[in-house]
Amino acid sequence: MIRPLATLIGIALACAAPVAAQPVPISIGETHTIASKPLGQDRVVNVYLPADYATSGKSYPVLYLIDGGLDQDFLHVTGTTALGALWARSQPVIVIGIATQDRRRELTGLTQDPELLKRYPTAGHSAEFRAFIRDEVMPMVASRYRTNGESGVIGESLAGLFIVETFLAEPDLFDHYAAISPSLWWDRARLVQAAAGLLKTPMLKPHRLYLTIADEGGEMQAATDNLVKALAANPREGRTWCYAPHQQLTHATIYHSVAPEALQYLFPTPVEQDPQSGFDIACQSPRS
Repeated sequence: MIRPLATLIGIALACAAPVAAQPVPISIGETHTIASKPLGQDRVVNVYLPADYATSGKSYPVLYLIDGGLDQDFLHVTGTTALGALWARSQPVIVIGIATQDRRRELTGLTQDPELLKRYPTAGHSAEFRAFIRDEVMPMVASRYRTNGESGVIGESLAGLFIVETFLAEPDLFDHYAAISPSLWWDRARLVQAAAGLLKTPMLKPHRLYLTIADEGGEMQAATDNLVKALAANPREGRTWCYAPHQQLTHATIYHSVAPEALQYLFPTPVEQDPQSGFDIACQSPRS
């Protein structure tokens, strides 16, 4: 009698259990593939839309994310933009994640350094990557999404180097720039050496730069210090900047830690924040 009783109990429990609904996929965006002429290959662009995009009818600023692949920085940065909007710390933004493939090829400028060319023979094609963004990605975004004409760009390490180079050489490409622990040591800091002259590049609109660095030391810190000195020595109407170093962080921990602060600086809101929220940004002067 034991086995039949157990069978009856099992059948009764199965009948009493609720029927689970079919799972619904969670979607946070979409992916586009662009056949790029400047790069000579198909490239992937990932898009995240603000939570109320489908119902608001509003237009939004655009944040271009360098290293924006799904296996790069797309997921954590889109989450940070959503959190910033939730707290009214930063505006809701459309995130355009631009995936990179060969970062040293795409994110570094021309170099004549034989050691770098030997180690990284594909390096030095940041101009083509910038053309890809300017001539192919940006028109696609403008034609498909409700944008308000305001744009920013964010990236870390080599992506930060690319962002500083763009800020200096083609400042009108974006409105706002966030360079996180940028690899300014590259090519013996030649970009920084040229900064004073490049900061005279004509500007047709205002620009904002957020610059930060972790506890990097050595050539990286020295190059960053020299860039900050160049910015301070070459003020320009319409150009504002904030140098907010975070020496308590490392190259591996800084990005996710300071991204909320960077977004707050790039896309501020009119909401007056409670000082206890801890949203103050500690901009510093150049180190002597």
